Amino acid sequence: MMSVLSLAIRSLMNRRGSVLLTLLAIALSVALFLGVEKARMGARDGFSSTISSADLIVGAPTSEVNLLLYSVFRMGNATAEVNWPAYQKVAAREDVDWVVPISLGDSHKGYRVLGTTPDYLAHYQYGDDQPLEMTSGAWVGDLFDVVLGADVARALGYSLGEHVELSHGLGHDDFGHGHDDRHFEVSGILKPTGTPVDKTVHISLEAITALHVGWESGAKHPLADTITEEMIRDFDLTPRSVTAVFVGLRSPSMALGAQRAINTEMSEPLMAIIPGQALAQLWGVTEMAERALLAVSAFVIFVGLVSIMTNILAGLNERRREMSILRAVGAGPGHVFSLLVLEAGVIGFVGALLGIVLVYVALAVAGPMLAAQYGVSFGRPLPGWLDLGVLGVVTLASIIMGAVPAWMALRRSLADGLTVKL
Repeated sequence: MMSVLSLAIRSLMNRRGSVLLTLLAIALSVALFLGVEKARMGARDGFSSTISSADLIVGAPTSEVNLLLYSVFRMGNATAEVNWPAYQKVAAREDVDWVVPISLGDSHKGYRVLGTTPDYLAHYQYGDDQPLEMTSGAWVGDLFDVVLGADVARALGYSLGEHVELSHGLGHDDFGHGHDDRHFEVSGILKPTGTPVDKTVHISLEAITALHVGWESGAKHPLADTITEEMIRDFDLTPRSVTAVFVGLRSPSMALGAQRAINTEMSEPLMAIIPGQALAQLWGVTEMAERALLAVSAFVIFVGLVSIMTNILAGLNERRREMSILRAVGAGPGHVFSLLVLEAGVIGFVGALLGIVLVYVALAVAGPMLAAQYGVSFGRPLPGWLDLGVLGVVTLASIIMGAVPAWMALRRSLADGLTVKL
């Protein structure tokens, strides 16, 4: 078998031009298939690990997916707010262990501003129950302190002690309504998490209220500039409402009962969702698109495999003399058959291997950029059973494809191969 394999490799080297093109087709098709699958799995793992501590997320009535997206992933906007008394009733429930209210709606140079309490740092966890940690500085201590996510600090070049101005709404500072009369100072920078936290500007809930003094009607009051920061410190800055509430229960087994009670028994209409169930709905929405992408990728692999058979068939007529000489020097029908089949197998194996290497190189290069752009980490994918399975299936399918021209070569006689046709 080793002598036939060596002969097959030498034969492929003699036809390296066409063989390289076939290898490229196989490699690209395998890379496409694995790239789509790994991106899909990485995205799911990244989304699932963004928040691991909350048993419930409570917000105004909307779709479960929308509540999950705007509260956790900063995508989209809330349709309504949760008023402060309703938040207090949720916090006072006997089955609730802790609550973290969040308030969204403002921005800084395109990054979302999130108002919250110190419990956010204490209870928000991601990944395998990893807590938030500070790279430098400290959490919000003063009314006009701001804590930056890692991506915000890196992209904007901010350090501790720098002054920042926030904008009303989600637009860029240059195009939105600036709160240039409220001067915030960077008090801390969070460690990278690979989650939307990295792209978030954090302030206190009271600061959200202070930020909108003079903006109660949605537009800036003509006398707003006359209200100084020192005057604001003496105001009652208790929020009127919050955007959503992360809820930790005394026991995860209470989640369904607490969800039903909040959805049906509260005086104000509220919606409580279980993050895992909402994620399942999100994947249900995207499942058809994922299957379509995988089907297209699998079809591309099939086309690449057909190119192996086409390559061998195209050169079969030119190699009739080669086959006949092999038969003449003592090679049996099995040797000729094995030679062509092994050629196809080698092309499939090497092409698939190159495709696997290509997809990991692409993920290593593009992964950090995708995480920075969308705030969702794709992790550090390592070769696994999926890669070995694709390698084995492509190699086996290549051998099967190679069996067709190998069978055709067997049917040609020795005399036909040695005859020179004029």
